[in-house]
Amino acid sequence: MGRQLQSPPEAAHEISVRQAIAPKRTLEILERAIYRGPHYFSHTPMIRIQADLGDLEHWPTCRLPGFVDGLLAGLPGLAEHGCGNRDNGGFRRRLEDGTWLGHVVEHVALELQVQVGHAVVRGKTRGVRGREGVYNILFAYEDEVVGLQAGLVALQYVESLLPPHLRGFTGLKRLGAQPLPTPFDFTAAQSELARLAERRRLGPTTRSIVEAARRRGIPVERLDEHSLLRLGWGARQKLVRASITGATGHIAVETASDKALTKTLLLDAGLPAPRGEVVRSADDAVAAARRLGLPVVTKPLDGNHGRGVSVGLATEEAVRWGFEQARAHGRRVVVEQMMRGRDFRCLVIGGRLVAVAERVPAQVTGDGASTIEALLADLNADPRRGEGHEKVMTKVRVDDQMHELLARQGLTLTSVPRAGQVVVLRATANLSTGGSAIDCTDQIHADVAAAVEQAAQVVGLDVAGIDLVASDITRALDDASGIVEVNAAPGFRMHLEPSEGRPRDVAGPLVDSLIPRRSGGRIPIYAITGTNGKSTTGRMVAAILQASGARVGLTNTSGVYVEGRRIYAGDASGPRSARRVLAHPLVDAAVLEVARGGILREGLGFDWADAGAVLNVTEDHIGLKGVDSLQDLANVKAVVIESVARLGCSVLNADDPMTLRMARHARGRLGWFSLRGGPDLPLFLARHIAEGGMAAVYDPDARQLVLHEGGAAIPLAQADDLPSALGGDAAFNVANALAAALMTRSQGVPLAAIVAGLRSFRSSHEDNPGRLNIHDDHGFRVVIDYAHNPAALAALGQLVQAWRPRYGRVIGMVSIPGDRRDEDIRRMGELAGGLFDDIVFRETPDGRGRAPGEINGLMTEGAIDAGVSPHRIRRIVDEFEATRACLEMARAGDLVVLLPTSVEDVWTTLTAFRPRGAGPDAREEAAQPHA
Repeated sequence: MGRQLQSPPEAAHEISVRQAIAPKRTLEILERAIYRGPHYFSHTPMIRIQADLGDLEHWPTCRLPGFVDGLLAGLPGLAEHGCGNRDNGGFRRRLEDGTWLGHVVEHVALELQVQVGHAVVRGKTRGVRGREGVYNILFAYEDEVVGLQAGLVALQYVESLLPPHLRGFTGLKRLGAQPLPTPFDFTAAQSELARLAERRRLGPTTRSIVEAARRRGIPVERLDEHSLLRLGWGARQKLVRASITGATGHIAVETASDKALTKTLLLDAGLPAPRGEVVRSADDAVAAARRLGLPVVTKPLDGNHGRGVSVGLATEEAVRWGFEQARAHGRRVVVEQMMRGRDFRCLVIGGRLVAVAERVPAQVTGDGASTIEALLADLNADPRRGEGHEKVMTKVRVDDQMHELLARQGLTLTSVPRAGQVVVLRATANLSTGGSAIDCTDQIHADVAAAVEQAAQVVGLDVAGIDLVASDITRALDDASGIVEVNAAPGFRMHLEPSEGRPRDVAGPLVDSLIPRRSGGRIPIYAITGTNGKSTTGRMVAAILQASGARVGLTNTSGVYVEGRRIYAGDASGPRSARRVLAHPLVDAAVLEVARGGILREGLGFDWADAGAVLNVTEDHIGLKGVDSLQDLANVKAVVIESVARLGCSVLNADDPMTLRMARHARGRLGWFSLRGGPDLPLFLARHIAEGGMAAVYDPDARQLVLHEGGAAIPLAQADDLPSALGGDAAFNVANALAAALMTRSQGVPLAAIVAGLRSFRSSHEDNPGRLNIHDDHGFRVVIDYAHNPAALAALGQLVQAWRPRYGRVIGMVSIPGDRRDEDIRRMGELAGGLFDDIVFRETPDGRGRAPGEINGLMTEGAIDAGVSPHRIRRIVDEFEATRACLEMARAGDLVVLLPTSVEDVWTTLTAFRPRGAGPDAREEAAQPHA
């Protein structure tokens, strides 16, 4: 929080008097954001709550009697928080010295998440520059729903500890969390938060897969409220639900669920397995038991988790009872031989045995004084036991099967077993029925391991839980031993955290079977930001990658593209669109335009990029969303190159002073591009090249693009060879081409593909809509370019000035979004005045809150201040009316420059336009110098 307080010179009640005189300003939540990737404040995913403390800005914790003691009494864990770089207890000292309530909310939100089992530690609270009492409160989260709820509970808990006259927080609905009952009950709120966390918590198997993937650097995304995961990106992604993978065949799962068919396949393969029969009635079950020989086992044909399984049925009456237990879970019942021995679960992944655990049925040991019911209560009180699959072991439920098994032992729940007497409570040893597990992976005999591996192959499962009954797995199987079940979707928890023995990382082999470690499940990411040129550079990178044979996913302000086909239309320069590309199963490489707005709103849509570029930073969007200066804007753009992989490449513009300053923050190796090649090459860039660094420069004298790599200078192309460069006149596209070449070469793209991609890329409406599109069919030349800020118009102006001798009048349609500063709007008019003979200023659809005519008025002021005669200016609000006006003004040999917002619609208006008096040779005439 920055400031430190000493003991106040005035008493707290004196401040209270002053507060009572002025109108009360309570704490208000202004906005919130959920950052899912690297962002302006940190690389850690965080929740941001922006709060105006109001009058509470004058009430740091040291001035609130009893606040610190009350806070720590409710959350004693806060006393151990370090706070910044200080050791444990640092936060408590800050509380006692005096800190502001935003900082307190940050730590409370973290502690509440820690209490429900989430390992979060990072947070920060920062004042918003120029806005006294307004703070950004940021804290890490594991689950964003739980994190938001923790933020709400933190706010209301802090409020509850304040004196009554300081309470009344407002704007809490803006958090989007579940409202809390009134009056506020902190204990109840904690309990509900714990229940929410439990409902959203992944099960042990899924959680272990997530952790194993993250240890390997593999991106992981949870796709639903249950356990469906996506590991990896693009064409390298794999889907997993618990231990069912995308490689698990449907036929294999169906086969494993048919226990009779499984046994037949195992026996046909020469594997030891019990004989059995499928029956539909109790009489048939008894008859089958006679043929097989008592005792027998009954189970549902397609059951799982030990449900409805009865073992050791030695009488016809017991067989009938067992049949009814099984039929409650399926219409068809299996009666099979009972194998004698201990119960083992063998886990096979990718054809290899990775873990073995002995499963011990739920049981209690008598003490000579307690009833079985009391002993069972003690057993279930073990903190390792929970409901269902939430913990290492499951609580043991009382049901008919328990009563029947106790009766077979001559006992009831009220019986008091003698000291040391073992009472078995379950016939099966499944963890889901309360059993426990003892790891014995290192004890299994090689022949037994080979048998269970073969069993998984026979059924066809890539991940299989093989249930084996054997008296001793350290020796080859005898006639009384065998494989009793082959299970799809086996649970991992008995191997991850056995009751006894060594834990096994069984999730690691599963992840490795799906995604080779060398790939990490990742596809190359090319992230591009800057004020101008992002879309064009992105399309150039995509063209190069396509020339190399890659299937490319591309995002920009026009939409989302996969293999050149637009799958989403609209502004797609934010993180959601990036994630859409990364989720597409056909994409081999992602080229992502990264705009300022998305970074501020949600952060990046990825964790790190292989190549990141900042093309330039000029004044645009200043005064919006906390970006109040050019340096602020540069700091936002720098998030991209701060999120480059350690072995990646940060590409920066050597001709831009703002990007030059970013070099010290850039990750990976540095690559520079510059239009100042030849004798004007900057000294620092010459040293960088001499030291073997990567660079791409344009030599204007030779009109050549040159790539420098490892001390070698490699000619790429002449400017005349690049259609987008317009013979070198479009200098900004030469710069874009340099950046694109550098980004792709840094990732090993062959030089031939780079040259082919740049030579194939055209500044046409089809290749690059709205970016230097040229239309010559009306007898005059029309240029459409999305130059929406002064820097972009100035760059386009260089091309216009180079072309001016070729044409008659130069007519321009100019606008700028209404959320820009007045000075930027005036500057747009000033620049237009120096470029065009006749100007049409227009507005819609980008008024963005300004009154109709206001933008045109400001641009007109700028143009007139620059010396433009008013009779050269027309002001039209509607974009399409303004477009038609420019086209109707043009005559053969003129140049018309249109700066559109609705690019597709303006292009349609242009192509549909029919000029008056244009002759059959109009197209040829437009390209000739004007007489």
